[in-house]
Amino acid sequence: MALKTLSTFLSPLSLPKHYTLSIFNPVSLNIYRKSTPLSCKSTHSHSPSQLPLSDTKLLSSEPEGTGAASPTRGDRFLERQQADEAAKLLIKEIKKTKKKTKKVLKVNTATACCYGCGAPLQTSEVDAPGYVDMDTYELKKKHHQLRTILCGRCRLLSHGHMITAVGGNGGYSGGKQFVSADELREKLSHLRHEKALIVKLVDIVDFNGSFLSRVRDLAGANPIILVATKVDLLPKGTDFNCVGDWVVEAITKKKLNVLSVHLTSSKSLVGIAGVASEIQKEKKGRDVYILGSANVGKSAFISALLKMMAQRDPAAAAAQKYKPIQSAVPGTTLGPIQIDAFLGGGKLYDTPGVHLHHRQAAVVHSEDLPILAPQSRLRGQSFPVSSKNGMAGKFNSNGLNGFSIFWGGLVRIDVLKVLPETCLTFYGPKKLPIHAVPTHEADEFYKKELGVLLTPPTGKDRAGEWRGLETVQQLQINFEDAERPASDVAISGLGWITIEPRRESLGISESNFAERTKELHIAVHVPKPVEIFVRPSIPVGKAGAEWYQYRELTEKEEEIRPKWYF
Repeated sequence: MALKTLSTFLSPLSLPKHYTLSIFNPVSLNIYRKSTPLSCKSTHSHSPSQLPLSDTKLLSSEPEGTGAASPTRGDRFLERQQADEAAKLLIKEIKKTKKKTKKVLKVNTATACCYGCGAPLQTSEVDAPGYVDMDTYELKKKHHQLRTILCGRCRLLSHGHMITAVGGNGGYSGGKQFVSADELREKLSHLRHEKALIVKLVDIVDFNGSFLSRVRDLAGANPIILVATKVDLLPKGTDFNCVGDWVVEAITKKKLNVLSVHLTSSKSLVGIAGVASEIQKEKKGRDVYILGSANVGKSAFISALLKMMAQRDPAAAAAQKYKPIQSAVPGTTLGPIQIDAFLGGGKLYDTPGVHLHHRQAAVVHSEDLPILAPQSRLRGQSFPVSSKNGMAGKFNSNGLNGFSIFWGGLVRIDVLKVLPETCLTFYGPKKLPIHAVPTHEADEFYKKELGVLLTPPTGKDRAGEWRGLETVQQLQINFEDAERPASDVAISGLGWITIEPRRESLGISESNFAERTKELHIAVHVPKPVEIFVRPSIPVGKAGAEWYQYRELTEKEEEIRPKWYF
């Protein structure tokens, strides 16, 4: 009787008419070969907590792929990103079909992306990222080599062409071939929920502008290895002990889970071995994500990292063949790029750069972007220079007071009230010219010389479209020691200006003026929405090691303070 009742219960034909099985998934059934004794003690239903242990096991469903060959968190992360991209492209295709458009976007709905930029491969929009001609696509698909395809945009970028693909950067508002900065940030939204090791990059030349103030929203509670790139661009004679301490002081206030700080150069490979060693030590089977703002040097860093790791890891040596594209264009990487760089488990991921609207790259025309990227070691340009060449005489006994200094067409500094011996030293791209004129002539000078002497913008045509220096910020800078720099004024996406209250080489002395004031007043003009940061001066050059002072630390600070390496 029990067997008959059981067979009747399991038979779908015995169900009432108003009950239907909407989904039948044989995979979800747990089939046991060993017979299990059955007993029917009561006809009343049991709650989950009252079920016997064997019944509880039958009702519970294990997640798919829990064995040794299960996909990693990084694999799932990448699949989600690429599935989202495929869905967006299919939605666009549906919209085009509704509008009876002739063009049909042919896209691989699987996980095929350009290995240079991470954009999904497509064969319709020639100007859009991820474009591949149909013959190449079909051939590579036939031989299962879609992961070896470099899209047309990446080929142009690799030959030095400046092709923007992110709306709002390079002076463009966007178009059908553009993606938005918000879309790129959304690609990183899952990262905070992953168990991963974050390698966060920051440009030492644009430390404040490239730092990502809201990095915790992206990285979550994951541990961070902080890498300061492009240290080879710092002025000659710089003491990196001082710079390392300065960087640690800056990040300590941000209360991030930073394991260590590394000063590196992707060009000379300085410091890269230390980062590779730290990654192998801390990854512990987790995936590693390279995170940073756009144009901070992520692709160049990955190339240098693979080159260093290839000496010991054959997986990294093989991964060098298909590396992300390097370019001065912000937004080169448009999607997560998986790199099989570790032999012992875990993967390396290059992520899209986080686009920050407050950097100069967001307002400058794409053709002028290379001007903003320093190509050689920085050399500070000081105003006034010295009394020997007559510059101090030009600024008279009152020094820079009453003068305006233009840094290309991007920055204007009005000197309102400073000591006569005050010196302003500019650290940034050499191609940006610096001109000083009396403040009452500054407006006329800017209108006349914009696009000519004051570049970027380059040329009168671009100058005509230029919105001007709309943001004006009044700065009051206090100082205690006139023999040390008072502070730096950092311009997001460009560089910084060191303000020294007194420089003996100027040969100007007016002690009464110095006794009356312990503060400096300047006004800084920049394009909207570029940001201005006032920070403690970074110790660069030979003089930096002389005036930099190390802060006394408590025992507790010594324990929790991250170490820096070079």
